[in-house]
Amino acid sequence: MSPVLALFLSFIVLCIIRVPVAISLGLSSILALNMIDFTMYTVIQKMFSQLTHVSLMAIPGFVFTGIIMSKGGISRHLIEALKAWVGHLRGGLAVVTILACMIFAAISGSSPATAAAIGSIMIPGLVNAGYEKRYAMGLIACAGTLGILIPPSIPLILYGVVAEESISELFMAGIVPGILLGGMLVVSAVIYAKVHNYGSLPKQSWSDRGRKSLKAIWGFLLPILILGGIYGGVVTPTEASFLASLYAFVVSVFIYKELDFKKFRYMVNESVNITAMIYLIIASAVVFGMFLTIAQVPQDLSAWMNANVANKWIFLIAVNLLIFIMGMFLESAAIILITVPIFLPILALFNISPIHFAIILTINLELAMITPPVGLNLFVVSGISKEKVGEVVRGVMPFFFLMVLVLAFIVIFPELSLFLTK
Repeated sequence: MSPVLALFLSFIVLCIIRVPVAISLGLSSILALNMIDFTMYTVIQKMFSQLTHVSLMAIPGFVFTGIIMSKGGISRHLIEALKAWVGHLRGGLAVVTILACMIFAAISGSSPATAAAIGSIMIPGLVNAGYEKRYAMGLIACAGTLGILIPPSIPLILYGVVAEESISELFMAGIVPGILLGGMLVVSAVIYAKVHNYGSLPKQSWSDRGRKSLKAIWGFLLPILILGGIYGGVVTPTEASFLASLYAFVVSVFIYKELDFKKFRYMVNESVNITAMIYLIIASAVVFGMFLTIAQVPQDLSAWMNANVANKWIFLIAVNLLIFIMGMFLESAAIILITVPIFLPILALFNISPIHFAIILTINLELAMITPPVGLNLFVVSGISKEKVGEVVRGVMPFFFLMVLVLAFIVIFPELSLFLTK
């Protein structure tokens, strides 16, 4: 049996028997390396040397910031302010949900964190306002995916490290597609509310709007602090992540006074668990990448593509289908770390920008977040709403096709991703 075939077969078998993805990837890669008489002493060294990459330090920073926001009152005050301004409009509460997800996405960099933080507040609110629960669950699951497209984004940080691209440019490339997807969700929410005659909240006075906006101003300033600091050249993305954590901590403890030691301990535990999971996948993917390099898999695939694939459109369709299928079974970090080393050499053949490809990949990963059987947002929303995952999937379906339409726009018009980076 060839080492390449052994790697993929063992990986599939391990995943089927429910061995965690990170361990499955690492074990199958080590098995394949053993078959080509590789010196195993360098494996541990390579795994840890990759984890010391300074850009990866941004991951725990943004993870921790998102958790502080959801537990320390920042996200709740943001939602109350948005309700005061647009909650009285037809479909206004759904619009508030989407806008809140967009703002939270511009801080946390994580889709499950966005869905959890906003969903725990907005699903009961939407249902009480007359929205069908299935619709509310689908809206939260899909709007939550904006967490990995609107910068900062943990998947884009991983892509930047693997592809050796500027993380600041990748963040800039995600802004317009993120706003486009958010805007499409807003339009669909307004139309849906008018068709089904969903209710709206009582209109609030200007004094109430001012009071709630003033209370939430600290949360609204956080995306400006992060993105303004990065694009203004004041801080790197890694520095911005920890600056955001410190800012969110100070606001939650000293201004909103909703964070105590017991909550803080729980948040640290949750942050460490999430970060450790991501880092273990990265370490295993390093071993996978070593095998690909030694076995020259990317070069062989590139040569095959050059000989058999007629143009870039066929390539992009094939890649989108492949990533969609992988997204049904694997986590986002694993997909990035497995596919990017393989596809990077092929992008040059078809004159596809690696920055544009990063956004295509990220939107596919958003779709993976709401695709069974492993879509993380489905399970997050199911847990919050105490409903079966199947009910969440049914609620997601209308939004799924809307996201596919946005993906098609991004694939066909690369300038949507690239013009801010020029």
